[in-house]
Amino acid sequence: VQLQAFGGGLVQAGGSLRLACAVSGRTQSGGNMGWFRQSPGKEREFVAGLRWSGGHTVYADSAKDRFTISRDYAKSTVFLQMSSLKPEDTAVYYCARSPRGIFSSLGIPSSYDYWGQGTEVTVSS
Repeated sequence: VQLQAFGGGLVQAGGSLRLACAVSGRTQSGGNMGWFRQSPGKEREFVAGLRWSGGHTVYADSAKDRFTISRDYAKSTVFLQMSSLKPEDTAVYYCARSPRGIFSSLGIPSSYDYWGQGTEVTVSS
């Protein structure tokens, strides 16, 4: 399984970006997809997660009402639409896949087996 994240960039505070994560290789049904982020000097933190089948979603408090995770099941692609961006959203964003993940593990980084390379998001004030 390979994941490729793209769509990052430089945006002003209040702006929007749409990240995408293409999943290739042995794509199984079920499990979890997640977006995480990591800023310099900080631990990787959960942003949003999605059940691959069914589409149930979970968000970190920092992402609620501003970010939306979604999927294109046919294209094996997961998106993270980010709006009302803040300078504190600046980070490298990673997508991750857990083929056997359960709902309760959506926000747990160690439960994910495959990770994309990351895409950098910079929000200027």
